[in-house]
Amino acid sequence: MSGGTEAEELYSAIEESARLVGAACPRDEVWPILAAYEDAITAESGIVFSAQTGESQAGELEFTVQVSGIDDPYARAVSNGFVAPTDHPVATLLSDLQERVSIGMYAIDCGVAGGFKKIYALFPELQTVAQLAAIPSIPPALAENAGFFARHGLDGTAVIGIDYQHRTMNVYFQLPSAGNLEPESVLSMLREIGLPEPDEQILKYACTSYRIYTTLSWDSPKIQRISFAPQPRPGLDLSALPAELEPGIEQFMHNAPHRYAGERVRASVVKWSHEEERLDLGSYYQISEKQLKTLTAARD
Repeated sequence: MSGGTEAEELYSAIEESARLVGAACPRDEVWPILAAYEDAITAESGIVFSAQTGESQAGELEFTVQVSGIDDPYARAVSNGFVAPTDHPVATLLSDLQERVSIGMYAIDCGVAGGFKKIYALFPELQTVAQLAAIPSIPPALAENAGFFARHGLDGTAVIGIDYQHRTMNVYFQLPSAGNLEPESVLSMLREIGLPEPDEQILKYACTSYRIYTTLSWDSPKIQRISFAPQPRPGLDLSALPAELEPGIEQFMHNAPHRYAGERVRASVVKWSHEEERLDLGSYYQISEKQLKTLTAARD
Protein backbone atom coordinates (compact mmCIF):
# COMPACT_ATOMS: atom_id res chain seq x y z
CA MET A 1 0.00 0.00 0.00
CA SER A 2 1.40 3.40 -0.97
CA GLY A 3 2.30 6.12 1.51
CA GLY A 4 -0.39 8.33 -0.02
CA THR A 5 -3.05 5.71 0.61
CA GLU A 6 -1.79 5.21 4.17
CA ALA A 7 -2.01 8.97 4.76
CA GLU A 8 -5.54 9.17 3.35
CA GLU A 9 -6.72 6.29 5.55
CA LEU A 10 -4.99 7.84 8.54
CA TYR A 11 -6.73 11.17 7.92
CA SER A 12 -10.12 9.43 7.86
CA ALA A 13 -9.32 7.72 11.17
CA ILE A 14 -8.20 11.02 12.73
CA GLU A 15 -11.40 12.67 11.51
CA GLU A 16 -13.53 9.89 13.04
CA SER A 17 -11.63 9.99 16.34
CA ALA A 18 -11.97 13.78 16.53
CA ARG A 19 -15.71 13.44 15.98
CA LEU A 20 -15.94 10.99 18.89
CA VAL A 21 -14.06 13.38 21.18
CA GLY A 22 -16.15 16.33 20.02
CA ALA A 23 -13.30 18.14 18.30
CA ALA A 24 -13.27 19.78 14.88
CA CYS A 25 -10.90 18.28 12.31
CA PRO A 26 -10.17 20.98 9.69
CA ARG A 27 -8.71 19.19 6.68
CA ASP A 28 -6.74 22.25 5.57
CA GLU A 29 -4.87 22.14 8.90
CA VAL A 30 -4.43 18.39 9.39
CA TRP A 31 -3.93 17.07 5.86
CA PRO A 32 -0.81 19.17 5.02
CA ILE A 33 1.04 17.50 7.91
CA LEU A 34 0.12 14.00 6.75
CA ALA A 35 0.94 14.88 3.14
CA ALA A 36 4.36 16.24 4.11
CA TYR A 37 5.26 12.97 5.81
CA GLU A 38 3.24 10.54 3.69
CA ASP A 39 6.34 8.80 2.28
CA ALA A 40 7.35 8.00 5.88
CA ILE A 41 3.97 6.60 7.00
CA THR A 42 3.81 2.86 6.42
CA ALA A 43 1.60 -0.06 7.38
CA GLU A 44 4.11 -0.77 10.17
CA SER A 45 4.15 2.74 11.64
CA GLY A 46 3.05 2.93 15.26
CA ILE A 47 0.18 5.42 15.51
CA VAL A 48 -1.62 6.57 18.64
CA PHE A 49 -4.59 8.92 19.02
CA SER A 50 -4.99 10.65 22.38
CA ALA A 51 -7.10 13.13 24.33
CA GLN A 52 -6.62 14.75 27.72
CA THR A 53 -9.07 15.42 30.51
CA GLY A 54 -9.76 18.94 31.68
CA GLU A 55 -11.35 22.07 30.24
CA SER A 56 -8.06 23.42 28.94
CA GLN A 57 -7.76 20.40 26.62
CA ALA A 58 -11.32 20.41 25.28
CA GLY A 59 -11.61 20.41 21.50
CA GLU A 60 -8.26 18.71 20.91
CA LEU A 61 -7.32 15.28 19.61
CA GLU A 62 -3.65 14.49 19.26
CA PHE A 63 -2.09 12.00 16.88
CA THR A 64 1.40 10.59 17.29
CA VAL A 65 2.83 8.93 14.19
CA GLN A 66 6.06 6.98 13.78
CA VAL A 67 7.87 8.21 10.66
CA SER A 68 10.40 6.01 8.88
CA GLY A 69 13.21 6.66 6.41
CA ILE A 70 13.64 10.34 7.31
CA ASP A 71 17.04 11.66 8.35
CA ASP A 72 15.74 14.97 9.69
CA PRO A 73 12.03 15.24 10.55
CA TYR A 74 12.65 18.70 12.02
CA ALA A 75 14.00 20.10 8.75
CA ARG A 76 10.92 18.79 6.97
CA ALA A 77 8.65 20.47 9.54
CA VAL A 78 10.45 23.80 9.03
CA SER A 79 10.47 23.56 5.22
CA ASN A 80 6.70 22.97 5.24
CA GLY A 81 6.00 25.87 7.59
CA PHE A 82 4.85 23.76 10.55
CA VAL A 83 7.63 25.10 12.78
CA ALA A 84 9.04 28.62 12.52
CA PRO A 85 12.82 28.95 12.18
CA THR A 86 14.43 30.27 15.34
CA ASP A 87 17.84 30.76 16.95
CA HIS A 88 16.49 29.23 20.18
CA PRO A 89 18.34 26.06 21.31
CA VAL A 90 15.16 24.03 20.69
CA ALA A 91 15.96 24.33 16.96
CA THR A 92 19.34 22.59 17.27
CA LEU A 93 18.52 19.98 19.89
CA LEU A 94 17.57 17.24 17.43
CA SER A 95 20.68 17.73 15.29
CA ASP A 96 22.86 17.76 18.42
CA LEU A 97 21.25 14.50 19.52
CA GLN A 98 21.84 12.98 16.08
CA GLU A 99 25.55 13.83 16.23
CA ARG A 100 26.08 12.26 19.66
CA VAL A 101 23.43 9.58 20.26
CA SER A 102 22.16 6.64 18.23
CA ILE A 103 18.48 7.18 17.40
CA GLY A 104 16.39 4.16 16.50
CA MET A 105 13.27 5.88 15.22
CA TYR A 106 11.33 9.14 15.15
CA ALA A 107 7.72 10.09 15.70
CA ILE A 108 5.82 13.33 15.21
CA ASP A 109 3.12 14.55 17.57
CA CYS A 110 0.36 16.85 16.31
CA GLY A 111 -3.17 17.99 17.17
CA VAL A 112 -6.28 18.67 15.12
CA ALA A 113 -6.50 22.04 16.89
CA GLY A 114 -2.90 22.66 17.86
CA GLY A 115 -1.10 21.61 14.67
CA PHE A 116 2.48 20.33 14.66
CA LYS A 117 3.78 20.08 18.24
CA LYS A 118 6.64 17.68 18.90
CA ILE A 119 9.23 15.32 17.54
CA TYR A 120 10.16 12.22 19.52
CA ALA A 121 13.57 10.58 19.26
CA LEU A 122 13.56 6.96 20.48
CA PHE A 123 16.85 5.41 21.53
CA PRO A 124 17.75 1.76 20.80
CA GLU A 125 19.81 1.80 24.02
CA LEU A 126 18.99 3.70 27.21
CA GLN A 127 20.89 6.95 27.67
CA THR A 128 21.98 8.27 31.06
CA VAL A 129 21.32 11.72 32.46
CA ALA A 130 25.06 12.44 32.34
CA GLN A 131 25.28 11.48 28.66
CA LEU A 132 22.33 13.67 27.70
CA ALA A 133 23.40 16.59 29.91
CA ALA A 134 26.63 16.81 27.90
CA ILE A 135 24.73 17.68 24.71
CA PRO A 136 25.26 21.41 24.03
CA SER A 137 21.66 22.48 23.36
CA ILE A 138 20.00 20.35 26.05
CA PRO A 139 18.12 22.46 28.63
CA PRO A 140 20.45 23.26 31.57
CA ALA A 141 17.58 22.14 33.82
CA LEU A 142 18.52 18.51 33.07
CA ALA A 143 21.91 18.84 34.78
CA GLU A 144 20.49 21.12 37.45
CA ASN A 145 18.05 18.36 38.45
CA ALA A 146 20.60 15.53 38.27
CA GLY A 147 20.45 15.15 42.04
CA PHE A 148 16.66 14.78 41.97
CA PHE A 149 16.86 12.12 39.27
CA ALA A 150 19.59 10.22 41.12
CA ARG A 151 17.71 10.28 44.44
CA HIS A 152 14.66 8.77 42.80
CA GLY A 153 16.43 6.19 40.66
CA LEU A 154 15.69 7.92 37.36
CA ASP A 155 18.56 7.54 34.92
CA GLY A 156 17.93 5.29 31.92
CA THR A 157 16.27 7.45 29.24
CA ALA A 158 14.35 5.73 26.45
CA VAL A 159 12.88 8.72 24.61
CA ILE A 160 13.33 12.47 24.25
CA GLY A 161 10.36 14.59 23.20
CA ILE A 162 11.05 18.06 21.78
CA ASP A 163 8.10 20.46 22.00
CA TYR A 164 8.57 23.24 19.46
CA GLN A 165 5.44 25.15 20.43
CA HIS A 166 6.20 25.46 24.14
CA ARG A 167 10.00 25.23 23.80
CA THR A 168 10.24 22.44 26.32
CA MET A 169 11.71 18.94 26.38
CA ASN A 170 10.33 15.70 27.81
CA VAL A 171 12.75 13.13 29.22
CA TYR A 172 11.26 9.63 29.44
CA PHE A 173 12.82 7.45 32.12
CA GLN A 174 12.42 3.68 31.89
CA LEU A 175 11.78 2.10 35.29
CA PRO A 176 13.66 -1.11 36.19
CA SER A 177 10.36 -2.98 36.54
CA ALA A 178 6.79 -2.04 35.69
CA GLY A 179 4.12 -1.47 38.30
CA ASN A 180 6.33 -1.60 41.38
CA LEU A 181 6.52 1.99 42.56
CA GLU A 182 5.89 2.58 46.24
CA PRO A 183 3.36 5.31 47.13
CA GLU A 184 5.94 7.05 49.27
CA SER A 185 8.33 7.19 46.32
CA VAL A 186 5.74 8.99 44.20
CA LEU A 187 4.82 11.32 47.06
CA SER A 188 8.48 12.12 47.65
CA MET A 189 8.94 13.17 44.03
CA LEU A 190 5.84 15.37 44.10
CA ARG A 191 6.84 17.01 47.37
CA GLU A 192 10.35 17.75 46.15
CA ILE A 193 8.98 19.43 43.02
CA GLY A 194 6.56 21.41 45.18
CA LEU A 195 3.34 19.75 44.05
CA PRO A 196 0.38 18.99 46.33
CA GLU A 197 -0.32 15.45 47.46
CA PRO A 198 -2.83 13.60 45.25
CA ASP A 199 -5.77 11.57 46.45
CA GLU A 200 -5.27 7.88 47.19
CA GLN A 201 -6.85 6.58 43.98
CA ILE A 202 -4.68 8.54 41.56
CA LEU A 203 -1.59 7.89 43.69
CA LYS A 204 -2.24 4.15 43.54
CA TYR A 205 -2.64 4.38 39.78
CA ALA A 206 0.65 6.23 39.36
CA CYS A 207 2.39 3.39 41.21
CA THR A 208 1.58 1.04 38.29
CA SER A 209 3.85 2.98 35.92
CA TYR A 210 6.58 1.58 33.71
CA ARG A 211 7.88 5.02 32.70
CA ILE A 212 8.16 8.40 34.37
CA TYR A 213 8.78 11.50 32.33
CA THR A 214 9.59 15.06 33.24
CA THR A 215 9.07 18.27 31.28
CA LEU A 216 11.96 20.73 31.33
CA SER A 217 12.43 24.16 29.74
CA TRP A 218 15.37 26.37 28.86
CA ASP A 219 13.89 29.22 30.89
CA SER A 220 13.79 27.74 34.39
CA PRO A 221 15.73 25.20 36.47
CA LYS A 222 12.45 23.81 37.81
CA ILE A 223 10.77 20.63 36.63
CA GLN A 224 7.67 21.94 34.86
CA ARG A 225 5.66 18.72 34.89
CA ILE A 226 6.05 15.11 36.01
CA SER A 227 4.05 12.30 34.43
CA PHE A 228 3.55 8.65 35.32
CA ALA A 229 2.75 6.19 32.54
CA PRO A 230 1.50 2.64 33.11
CA GLN A 231 2.33 0.19 30.32
CA PRO A 232 -0.07 0.41 27.35
CA ARG A 233 -2.06 -2.79 27.04
CA PRO A 234 -5.07 -4.43 25.46
CA GLY A 235 -8.16 -4.51 27.61
CA LEU A 236 -7.43 -1.49 29.79
CA ASP A 237 -10.36 -1.19 32.20
CA LEU A 238 -11.67 2.35 31.87
CA SER A 239 -13.64 2.00 35.10
CA ALA A 240 -10.33 1.58 36.93
CA LEU A 241 -9.04 4.96 35.81
CA PRO A 242 -8.61 7.46 38.66
CA ALA A 243 -10.94 10.09 37.18
CA GLU A 244 -14.39 10.41 35.69
CA LEU A 245 -14.09 10.74 31.94
CA GLU A 246 -15.86 13.36 29.87
CA PRO A 247 -18.49 11.71 27.63
CA GLY A 248 -16.53 12.47 24.46
CA ILE A 249 -13.32 10.93 25.77
CA GLU A 250 -15.20 7.86 26.97
CA GLN A 251 -16.78 7.46 23.52
CA PHE A 252 -13.38 7.83 21.92
CA MET A 253 -11.75 5.24 24.16
CA HIS A 254 -14.52 2.72 23.46
CA ASN A 255 -14.89 3.32 19.73
CA ALA A 256 -11.67 4.76 18.30
CA PRO A 257 -10.77 3.10 14.98
CA HIS A 258 -7.91 0.59 14.95
CA ARG A 259 -6.21 -1.55 12.31
CA TYR A 260 -5.29 -4.74 14.17
CA ALA A 261 -7.19 -7.75 15.43
CA GLY A 262 -8.43 -8.15 18.98
CA GLU A 263 -8.93 -5.64 21.76
CA ARG A 264 -7.84 -2.04 21.39
CA VAL A 265 -4.49 -1.25 22.92
CA ARG A 266 -4.99 1.71 25.23
CA ALA A 267 -2.59 3.98 27.05
CA SER A 268 -2.97 6.25 30.06
CA VAL A 269 -0.74 8.84 31.71
CA VAL A 270 -1.16 10.72 34.98
CA LYS A 271 0.24 14.26 34.63
CA TRP A 272 1.02 16.73 37.41
CA SER A 273 2.12 20.33 37.00
CA HIS A 274 1.95 23.41 39.21
CA GLU A 275 -1.23 24.41 37.36
CA GLU A 276 -3.22 21.18 37.16
CA GLU A 277 -3.59 17.44 37.42
CA ARG A 278 -4.94 15.54 34.44
CA LEU A 279 -5.07 12.25 32.55
CA ASP A 280 -3.81 11.69 29.02
CA LEU A 281 -5.67 8.78 27.41
CA GLY A 282 -4.64 7.13 24.18
CA SER A 283 -5.85 4.46 21.79
CA TYR A 284 -3.51 2.77 19.33
CA TYR A 285 -4.74 3.03 15.75
CA GLN A 286 -1.85 1.00 14.40
CA ILE A 287 0.78 -1.15 16.12
CA SER A 288 3.35 -3.63 14.87
CA GLU A 289 2.61 -7.32 15.35
CA LYS A 290 5.78 -7.68 17.42
CA GLN A 291 4.84 -4.89 19.82
CA LEU A 292 1.26 -6.14 20.08
CA LYS A 293 2.51 -9.58 21.10
CA THR A 294 4.85 -8.02 23.68
CA LEU A 295 2.10 -5.92 25.25
CA THR A 296 -0.34 -8.83 25.26
CA ALA A 297 2.23 -11.09 26.91
CA ALA A 298 2.98 -8.42 29.54
CA ARG A 299 -0.71 -8.21 30.41
CA ASP A 300 -1.06 -11.97 30.67
